[in-house]
Amino acid sequence: MTQSLPDWLNPDKYPPANTPPAEGELPPFSDAPTSNQAAKASSSFGRNLFSATKEVLETIVPAIIIALLINLFLAQATRVYGQSMEPNLHTDQRLVVEKISYRFHSPQRGDVVVLKIRENAEELLIKRVIALPGETIEIKDGHVFIDGHKLEEPYLAQPTRGRYGPTTVAPEYIFVLGDNRGASNDSRSFGAVPMENLIGHAWLSYWPVEDVGLVD
Repeated sequence: MTQSLPDWLNPDKYPPANTPPAEGELPPFSDAPTSNQAAKASSSFGRNLFSATKEVLETIVPAIIIALLINLFLAQATRVYGQSMEPNLHTDQRLVVEKISYRFHSPQRGDVVVLKIRENAEELLIKRVIALPGETIEIKDGHVFIDGHKLEEPYLAQPTRGRYGPTTVAPEYIFVLGDNRGASNDSRSFGAVPMENLIGHAWLSYWPVEDVGLVD
């Protein structure tokens, strides 16, 4: 008597592995997008790209405009070149120059200012205001004298050598000197500077880190 195998052990009951279905058993399938789907995807991508670009522009453009306005009217960054303001300011030190205060009042003696020698000059200088309009300045005996009175200058590391003046500062002009008097090109050589050539008041040192603080 021949004994038949149970169905679950009979290989003839199952198709070979990976055998494709007979034609007509399953509907045809393709993972390629239809033309309608492709059009929708392209349209969606375009809308997303436009939206992202619009958001970026809405953020960047106002930021650029604000930065330009700040630089033009409110403040700007500058770098110290040379040794003329030693020991208080060092070469490559970065400063913030504020441009607001001198729109409302004149510079004060002792202010550290950024200026141009001439209106059309490109080079910026950083100096300290020493004499104001109408004052007579004289340098002698290692000191600066304003209207005959010795000026106390605690910011100096060395006395002011040489002689200068006496000379009277014209209206709307200021007389400026570097703190390192022996290595400074200042009003002793190019004369008093018109106030209209002032860029602003050197207000804050922000780099290097060890020099962070207000400029005085």
